[in-house]
Amino acid sequence: MKGEWIDYEGPRGKLNGYLVSPDPAYTSSSLPGVIVVQEVWGVDEHIKDVTERIAAAGYVALAPDLYSLGGARPPELEPHRIEAVKAFMESLPPSAWMDQEQRDKALDKLPADQRSLVQTSLAMLFGQARDTEGWVNDLTGAVRFLRAHDRVRGARIGAFGFCMGGGLTALLACTENSLSAAGIFYGSSPSADQAAALVCPTIGFYGEEDQRITEGVPAFAKTVAEHGGHFEGYIYPGAPHSFFNDTRSSYRVDAARHAWAELLRFFGQNLSGELFPPSGTTQVGSQSTTA
Repeated sequence: MKGEWIDYEGPRGKLNGYLVSPDPAYTSSSLPGVIVVQEVWGVDEHIKDVTERIAAAGYVALAPDLYSLGGARPPELEPHRIEAVKAFMESLPPSAWMDQEQRDKALDKLPADQRSLVQTSLAMLFGQARDTEGWVNDLTGAVRFLRAHDRVRGARIGAFGFCMGGGLTALLACTENSLSAAGIFYGSSPSADQAAALVCPTIGFYGEEDQRITEGVPAFAKTVAEHGGHFEGYIYPGAPHSFFNDTRSSYRVDAARHAWAELLRFFGQNLSGELFPPSGTTQVGSQSTTA
């Protein structure tokens, strides 16, 4: 396996990305490409690890750094600053993540210099830096970069992402006609109008306890089905948001293992053209959503 940081040109300018591909000595033809879409924390060690995992399954994988437009991150989003925000958020109960008042009370307990740094980066990550439309455009550039890559040329392209990146992947799957498969890990569902335009087979993985995200899945599945699209959704009983991230306390090994196996099966069918028998509707615990 070979992993490296690269620069590439997107529709809005230069971006960085972490590119991983199997050793050419072990492949005799073009490989499918896969875009791995970051969580809010950026292309951190977890996302790099996942990118390496999917590449090891036989894909050329690229994780675009969506914070690097222009070729570099702003100071507030440098990795060490994001790690400080991550540590702060992990110290909070899950109920405080989306509660401004609880977050502010916790921030007030930090030393003044640390509070200022965390507060500034926190505001960027969860507000000022958010650019959903621009990021989807950046991801279309990543798709085009992989499509033209020497190891991929002529092969199919897929994408999957987590949390913020799961929602972006869903939007990409509704707009990028050259995408052949998409995977959503606990990302927000597109609107009905967007879902009606889904362009490729899509699979989603959600935690039962993550109600803010998961409650939108049935309507998404229904809209896709009504417009002739393909969506498979799995809701894992007892699983919280970010159950796949093995660097966080939210990690749930049973749900993560099943989700990864299903993602590989799904990509095998839709990107590699492998003749695996379809699994059909799968009941996961007490809930499953398939359209």
